[in-house]
Amino acid sequence: MATTDVTAVGTAFEMLIESVEGVVDDINQAGGRAFQQGRHDEARKVLHQADVLMAFRKKITSLRDEWASLYSEQEEEVKQTVRRRDLGKLPKGIKTPEKEYYLPILRTLVEMGGSGRVAPVCDSVYKKMKKILKPVDMEKLNSVPHDPRWRNTAQWARNEMKDMGLIAKDFTFGVWEITDAGREYLEKSG
Repeated sequence: MATTDVTAVGTAFEMLIESVEGVVDDINQAGGRAFQQGRHDEARKVLHQADVLMAFRKKITSLRDEWASLYSEQEEEVKQTVRRRDLGKLPKGIKTPEKEYYLPILRTLVEMGGSGRVAPVCDSVYKKMKKILKPVDMEKLNSVPHDPRWRNTAQWARNEMKDMGLIAKDFTFGVWEITDAGREYLEKSG
């Protein structure tokens, strides 16, 4: 198989993930508006739809990871020798993986006393990660034009960490809280 095909498939997965993330972001905003307006039944339905899409995104992410593992030996060669074809949303290069955000997020939450609001947490995570972020991470997303890609990825990393039990389920909307399992993960990972 040609290396261009390997790169194109990986890029297509990234584009699909970003597209689903955009839909989930739109749904979350609609749910938040419904909740603020006191339309709680509608808010629950909309948020359930977001949960379903987040599970779908997780399946896509799993398939992307499986695909990447099939060609891990070629990864560096592919990154250096192949230019991505213009396939749409995702610019050249691949964004920093969500897993790279785990430790900076957990460290930030510990520094903040165990929990923090989204914006200050993300600002601190950025300071910890800015040396490893790729140019593509700094670009604005069409789906969330006011945020760079890295901030969106950090929020998706938080969702994965929540599923892993490292971050608590929302006890207050817009607040991230580390769990005991998150503290253990941080201690083991350094």
